[in-house]
Amino acid sequence: MNLRDLALGTSLYEDSNSNAIVVKNLSKRFRIPHERRLTVYENIVGLLRGGSYTYEEFQVLNDLSFSIKKGETFGIIGPNGSGKSTLLKVLAGVLYPDSGRVAMNGKVAPFLELGVGFQPELTAKENIFLYGAIMGLTRNQLNGKYEKILDFAELKRFENMKLKNFSSGMYVRLAFSTAIQTNPDIMLVDEVLSVGDEDFQKKCSQKIEEIRKAGKTILLVSHSLDTVKSICERCMLLKGGKIESIGKTERVVKDYLRVIAGS
Repeated sequence: MNLRDLALGTSLYEDSNSNAIVVKNLSKRFRIPHERRLTVYENIVGLLRGGSYTYEEFQVLNDLSFSIKKGETFGIIGPNGSGKSTLLKVLAGVLYPDSGRVAMNGKVAPFLELGVGFQPELTAKENIFLYGAIMGLTRNQLNGKYEKILDFAELKRFENMKLKNFSSGMYVRLAFSTAIQTNPDIMLVDEVLSVGDEDFQKKCSQKIEEIRKAGKTILLVSHSLDTVKSICERCMLLKGGKIESIGKTERVVKDYLRVIAGS
C-alpha cells in the first residue's frame, strides 16, 4: 500500500482503510503583492524609499473536510475562482496546505497540466521516456509500453520528429497517452477531457471510463455538468474556497445551478 500523508501525525491512516482520499480541515491561501517590482532598479528604489512589499492574503481553500471511497468517481464543480484546481494541486503534492491534512491511499496520477516536463528540442520518442520518468515509470516499463503509447496517440510515424514541430493537438495526444500508462490507483483529472479535437476527447473519455470500470478512484474537476452527471456517483460544490454542498451528483448539480442563478 502506498499511503501518502501530507501532515504530521497518523490519525488519517485509520480513515484510509476504505477510503482512497481523506481530507481534514484543509486550508490554503496565497499572498498577493500590492505592487510589482520586475527589475533590480525597481527593487533598489523601493528599498531606498523605505518601502517594503505589502501583501493581501487571498483565502483559496477554507477548512475543507471530505473523503472519497476507493473505486469511486467523484466530481468537483463550482464557479471560476472557487478553488477547484488549487485543491487538485494540493492533493497531487504540487502545492502544500497552510493547515489541515491529506491522506492519499494508492499510486496517484495527476492529469493537471498535460505535457509539463516536455522538451521541444527532443523527439517524441525521447519525450516519452522523459515524461514517463517524471510520471514515475521505469525505463523497463516504458520499453514495454512504448508502442501502446504511440498507437493510442496515433503518432507512430512522427516518433522521431522534434516536439517543437508538433501541433498543439499532437502535443496533447502524446502527453495524455504517456500519462495514462502509469496505471494509477487514483486519478486527479482537471478538465483534461476538454483538450484536443473531438475524436481524441471521445477517445480520452472512453479510456477514463475503462479505468473507472476497473475500480480505480477518479477525482474529476469539470465545468461540464453533463460529464459530471454521467460518470460521478457523488459530487462536491465549491464556492469561495468552501464546501457549499456535497452528496449525490444530481442534488449537488441542482445546488450549483441555484448558486449560478443567484449570482
